[in-house]
Amino acid sequence: MRPVAALQAQLQQVLLGGRPILQDLRLSLAAGRWTAIVGPNGAGKSTLLRVLAGLQPCTGQVQLLGRPLADWPARERARRLAWLGQQEGGGEDLLAWDVAMLGRLPHRAWLAAPTAQDCAAVQAALRASQAWALRGRRLGELSGGERQRVLLARLLAVQAQVALMDEPLAHLDPPHQADWLASVRALVAGGATVVSVLHELNMALQADDIAIIHAGRLAHFGAAASSATHRALQAAFAHRIAIHPVQGQWIALPQEAAHAD
Repeated sequence: MRPVAALQAQLQQVLLGGRPILQDLRLSLAAGRWTAIVGPNGAGKSTLLRVLAGLQPCTGQVQLLGRPLADWPARERARRLAWLGQQEGGGEDLLAWDVAMLGRLPHRAWLAAPTAQDCAAVQAALRASQAWALRGRRLGELSGGERQRVLLARLLAVQAQVALMDEPLAHLDPPHQADWLASVRALVAGGATVVSVLHELNMALQADDIAIIHAGRLAHFGAAASSATHRALQAAFAHRIAIHPVQGQWIALPQEAAHAD
């Protein structure tokens, strides 16, 4: 029997301000894998992720774990699917600990106090995102990178089967980007599915699979290590980049730098 996909999308059209952003897009994401969504600016990457999260209306259907997204009760869906968006606002006066604890709300009864299990999950999430030292500081006092690490901890605290992240590396310096990569690999090793929109192609090439969005359509979907995926990436960026192996990893270089080698 074919395993149930973690996420499936069959989209006829997605409009923003009356303008079509995505159209005729079919995507199926297997459970227990990390998919990076990449593509040129304005291609529709973030819109697609919002559709997968149920945050953007569309003509078509999205399924979460084999069940239409619209059929999931809100609390149950929030336990299964965690979200980290771009430049999220609000909660500026909350302590970082309390922001991360928001990730446990789907697991708690209304107005119930956090349990020992909730506290353990939040502590583990803050440590995994290297935000434990920030737990007593208010969100509004944090730098962009510190804030991003706290919001990542909130996502990790949900302990969801599916994690969606839109530009999660924004404001993170290279060491904390490496920490993020370790967190993603730990999630996948534990059976979770991760979908991330990334501008950092070298990080995207570390994923299991890459979905390339171009002009509102799925231009390519395949293994990150595949030569076909590399050719599709180069084409999507007008052959201004080239993919090369370096010390056992694939990296994207500007075409000029590639020629210089």
